[in-house]
Amino acid sequence: MSEPRRWALVVRGGWDGHFPTETTERFIPFLREHGYEVVVSEDLDSYTDAALLSRTDVILQCWTMGSLNEDQVRGLREAVESGVGLAGWHGGIIDSFRASTDYLQLTGAQFAAHPGGIRRHTVEVVPTRSDHDIVRGLPASITVEDEQYWVLSDAHSEVLATTTVPVRNGDPWGAPVTFPAIWTRCWGAGRIFACAPGHHPPTLNVPEIRTIIERGLLWASR
Repeated sequence: MSEPRRWALVVRGGWDGHFPTETTERFIPFLREHGYEVVVSEDLDSYTDAALLSRTDVILQCWTMGSLNEDQVRGLREAVESGVGLAGWHGGIIDSFRASTDYLQLTGAQFAAHPGGIRRHTVEVVPTRSDHDIVRGLPASITVEDEQYWVLSDAHSEVLATTTVPVRNGDPWGAPVTFPAIWTRCWGAGRIFACAPGHHPPTLNVPEIRTIIERGLLWASR
């Protein structure tokens, strides 16, 4: 039997409130259909397994909060720098390993708050990025009922879509604030994809969000 053309590593765990098993299971068939051999891990020591990472083309991470030790974060960073893709959604990638500055630098953003909790809001494709492979052909405005993430971010990422947190009576920020909602990022030879919506399974059933994540996985892959 010939070797699989590509390998995907699914790393899942952390806080159960983001359904790491249920949500990642939705995308494993997609990866297999696109020729990936899928390895599932619920152990962050996977990031120290040089042999595993050397054959991995993309990491799908869904691990909210938790912590990485020095060896684990070093292994992850070195893998991405060497060309391994990293992809995920919501807290599984944006609210992971809060105490690791090296991880936060890698992903380019950190969850700070979700004012109002789960709420109906829109994700707006950036007009100048509408021809990007991940969002091409999709509606300019996508409606979701999800936690609307307020994120701390940097300018190194390519923002494909944004969301605007409104201001209500008594809110201390005083005016609407726009944040990245979907972005990509290059790190060494590797690519990173992040999607802020995805708190719970219904959001991943929104056709546009599912399409964005599926495309993001393929885009990030080595």
